[in-house]
Amino acid sequence: MTLVQSIDPINVRYSGLAEQPCCLSCGSAVVHADAVRGEVCVDLGSGRGQDVIRLAEAVGEPGFVYGIDVAEGMLRRARKDAAKLGLTNVEFHRAELEALPLATESVDLVVSNCAINHARDKLRVWREVHRVLKPGGRFVVSDIYATAPVPSEYRSDPAAIAECWAGADTRGTYFATLGRAGFEGVTVLEESVPYPKREIECVSFTLLGRKRSRRCCCGR
Repeated sequence: MTLVQSIDPINVRYSGLAEQPCCLSCGSAVVHADAVRGEVCVDLGSGRGQDVIRLAEAVGEPGFVYGIDVAEGMLRRARKDAAKLGLTNVEFHRAELEALPLATESVDLVVSNCAINHARDKLRVWREVHRVLKPGGRFVVSDIYATAPVPSEYRSDPAAIAECWAGADTRGTYFATLGRAGFEGVTVLEESVPYPKREIECVSFTLLGRKRSRRCCCGR
């Protein structure tokens, strides 16, 4: 399956929302990210680029921020707004989250807001997050989980997935995936009450995790 075929419903929905004032978030990942001057950051599912711009202002010219999205309309809007502000420390890429166009161990901070639930292969996404993070680097991700398994008729429906709920895993599956990707000791920073989505309920939460730092051969 080609990139365009696999992401078309998401591209269509979110490109159509690029110029709309609606809120597309499920948490406050950037608020909790505490980006500092000089850091290299990446926003997965960067949308209109608002969080990229906030991060770019925080990290300054010594730092750099990448925005990753699949919606062409969102990327056009993000690039236009960044250019208006004269930002030179940002770059936007159209790519799937399962194949990030970033070098291994090149990023200090990964953020994302209600995007990973769209991915077909969430383990690959989290392994990519682990790959691009430097040792000791961190992620702050807002996403959703389902309180019960999503019925198969919705989980296999691209339109329902694009609506930001049908791709949700259960909480247990979500944390198991994080562990398989190499992350341990992930912290829940905030968590909503369950809210209805068709026959199921979903919960929004924000997570903080770190890639383990390397240890020297002496064990220190």
